Amino acid sequence: MLIKRGGGFKTSDITPYGLYLNRRAFMLGAAALAVAPRVGEAAPPPAGQMLPATPNPAYHLDEPPTPLKDVTTYNNFYEFGVNKEDPSHLAGTLKPRPWTVKVDGLCAKPRSYDIEEILRLAPLEERIYRLRCVEGWSMVIPWIGFPLAVLLKRAEPTSQARYVEFTTLLDPEQFPAQKKGLFSFASLDWPYTEGLRLDEALHPLTLLTVGLYGQVLPNQNGAPVRVVIPWKYGFKSAKSLVRIRLVDKEPKTAWDTAAPQEYGFYSNVNPNVDHPRWSQATERRIGEFRRRKTLMFNGYADQVGSLYSGMDLRKYF
Repeated sequence: MLIKRGGGFKTSDITPYGLYLNRRAFMLGAAALAVAPRVGEAAPPPAGQMLPATPNPAYHLDEPPTPLKDVTTYNNFYEFGVNKEDPSHLAGTLKPRPWTVKVDGLCAKPRSYDIEEILRLAPLEERIYRLRCVEGWSMVIPWIGFPLAVLLKRAEPTSQARYVEFTTLLDPEQFPAQKKGLFSFASLDWPYTEGLRLDEALHPLTLLTVGLYGQVLPNQNGAPVRVVIPWKYGFKSAKSLVRIRLVDKEPKTAWDTAAPQEYGFYSNVNPNVDHPRWSQATERRIGEFRRRKTLMFNGYADQVGSLYSGMDLRKYF
């Protein structure tokens, strides 16, 4: 096997880690890729329910947003498959209503929230964030939501709470790739889990997200509710959440469990720390052919750099 290093990668050069581990999945994925539509050829979903939100000027970028068609047809959502086109083609099985999210663990006021109640917890705002994925591609997306801190503070974390664990829905009928068998994504244990330190989760940039581009989240983008942590690689922003748990120890996360040598707990965007199989020094914005330099913390260093003061970011990657 020829393994490239350096910054000259195209997205098509990169084999998803699950395919790398699972030869049968690799053969299936390669065959599917040969006949799959190219990015942008799949029709975007019908416009969803409108979701009014007030633009927040503090989170505005002087960069053009990625077209909605690309945002909704080029996704990582491994519950629907390993190819970028799979979520837009297969996400019709997800039923985002009714939906509840449990908030529990080390807190004084645990409870479950209906998704409609979540929509009313705080004024919805639109924030334009960069999204940087570990494979080397990026987007600019107008997300809709409110700070996750609003929900966490309602739960009243105890003094023992140090971390927040996120859990995605486990339902093979709604998520085809969770089914055991030929088409299962064998490298991940379901349900998908992610986590943050409590101070990261409470940071104003961390968004409990319910929409994008003025509408409710499409299924393939994590409906009906997800988190967005813009200074971390995209897989940290867990989708289709059903549980948010406050814990005292660093939670085991899906990718850190599957490949700890490649995907650390922190997963901060860092151009100086390469993935073992490719460089992170540059990225390709979807819709562009040129590569651009990757920004430290995805361009949010001024806001979040102090969270990691004194830490060895090569060790805690």
